[in-house]
Amino acid sequence: MDFNSTESWVFINTSFPILPVIAPNRSCMEAYLQRLAHLDEGLFSDFYGLWIALMIINSLIFLAGMVLNTVALYVFCFRTKHKTTSVIYTINLAVTDLLVNLSLPTRILLYYSGGACLTCSYMHIFSYFVNMYCSILFLTCICVDRYLAIVQVEASRRWRNSSVAKCVCVSVWLLAIVVTYSILSTAFQPTGCCLSKLLFLTITEFFLPLIIIVVFTLRIMWALADRRLMQQSRERRRRAVQLLTTVLIIFTVCFTPFHVRQVVVYFHPDMPHHVIVYHLTVTLSSLNSCMDPVVYCFVTANFQATMRHLFRRAEPEQTSGDIISMQHSSKASGDTANAIANNVIMMTKIPTSPQRDSLGKNLAVLAALLTRTESVASAAVDSSPGAELGSTSPFSKLVKHPRLLCDSEPDMT
Repeated sequence: MDFNSTESWVFINTSFPILPVIAPNRSCMEAYLQRLAHLDEGLFSDFYGLWIALMIINSLIFLAGMVLNTVALYVFCFRTKHKTTSVIYTINLAVTDLLVNLSLPTRILLYYSGGACLTCSYMHIFSYFVNMYCSILFLTCICVDRYLAIVQVEASRRWRNSSVAKCVCVSVWLLAIVVTYSILSTAFQPTGCCLSKLLFLTITEFFLPLIIIVVFTLRIMWALADRRLMQQSRERRRRAVQLLTTVLIIFTVCFTPFHVRQVVVYFHPDMPHHVIVYHLTVTLSSLNSCMDPVVYCFVTANFQATMRHLFRRAEPEQTSGDIISMQHSSKASGDTANAIANNVIMMTKIPTSPQRDSLGKNLAVLAALLTRTESVASAAVDSSPGAELGSTSPFSKLVKHPRLLCDSEPDMT
């Protein structure tokens, strides 16, 4: 495209930098896409090193995001038995992140072609911004859901169910599509009257969710600090705070720079280095698709346990001889041995699929308990009660087959 021609120019007020487009014999839509493509042409011609770096970064984001979000979808869809409201919102968030990653090849192709592919430009713009706004809204839904679950427990029971969550998800997808279409159709208008509308859409799609997340996060932290909230365990409180803090950090880091730049361009269209800022902020918002899997770790209690179970290496089975070699020379009474054995038996009555992280702590305590009890049993082997314990008690079976306690697969809740 020759920008030195004598053809007339039209300036379009959009959230993107004000650049000239050729008006004659071109539709508004094609002119708008030509102007967007000029951003890539300017990057390619003026900042070649950054152009190469962005191609590499987007390729890495594409690969990492595809792997992480595919695994996350597998875990939540096939390894999670109870589809709670948080899980439903998280599944949709993983889908949007996966679609963002699928749109990255078109951006890489745009970088490679120097902005010459207008079809790739439109496909990338529409799909990318639909999924970006879906990510923003689903992160907001997760935060609101945690607020209802922790602060408004009784009042929110009728709202926190799978049917309502599915309706909310459908509404979010429709809203994101409508808003993105409104932004693009407004940008296609060759008039200068659309600035206020675009500014309103930007505030609605980003700054309003940001305010909701910040206010609800502070409200939840204030509620969790109340010691009278006895029904919330310490571990659950800690995980809730970690989830909300992670959502706020990801939301702020990934999406704030891009939308702040949008507002600045509204009022200062001649902002210097707008091409660099545009590409850097768009790439940073794409990084959200790789950071959201951090949120997934706090949505269900044993997501991390399932991930470890999927990727763990096979461990060698421990034999009874290995246990006997760890005995100490301590002595205790037969009653103490029976009491310890009963404690071990009670631990085996824990549900077969406990939280994996809690299981790790229990197994560490159990290992020490088994060692001590073995010593007690060996010290009392000559006595009648001890002989009965060693031959018939469930404890002797646990000593011979210790892996019975840890071979169960985690159960997502």
